[in-house]
Amino acid sequence: MNEILNILDKEHSEISYSKIAHMLGIEEEAVAAKIKDMEKKHVIVGYKAIINWDKTDREYVTALIELRVTPQRGEGFDKVAERIYKYPQVKSLYLMSGAYDLAITIEGKTMKDVALFVAEKLAPMDSVISTATHFVLRKYKDEGIIYEDNEKDTREVITL
Repeated sequence: MNEILNILDKEHSEISYSKIAHMLGIEEEAVAAKIKDMEKKHVIVGYKAIINWDKTDREYVTALIELRVTPQRGEGFDKVAERIYKYPQVKSLYLMSGAYDLAITIEGKTMKDVALFVAEKLAPMDSVISTATHFVLRKYKDEGIIYEDNEKDTREVITL
């Protein structure tokens, strides 16, 4: 199972069942069955294309927001996290160690949209103690994918 997951993670799910089967020396049907089983058990929870939105005409802002929160009695951080991840602006949410408890990635059309989301949705929550908002200025690498590969191909052309 882990071998299949490692291949899917490295190849970003673009790889075929037959290629995975060949790499692992097992039958394609066995690979397909294992992947379907992992999807059913929510080991594999989705597939996603990584898009360089800067190369399109889409206007948006990404922000990383750190939250300090008071955990709910008997629920810990889970109830607070559940309230937050239900907002469509929230792209990711993590429980963290360190100075802040939760790290959120959100997207909005403008910086004002992000600021209003923090001011109107996050900050007023009873359990939120403080927030820190950081705007992403440029993405260099995301999900293991380098956005701009500036390495030049220095190989010499050989003609026969």
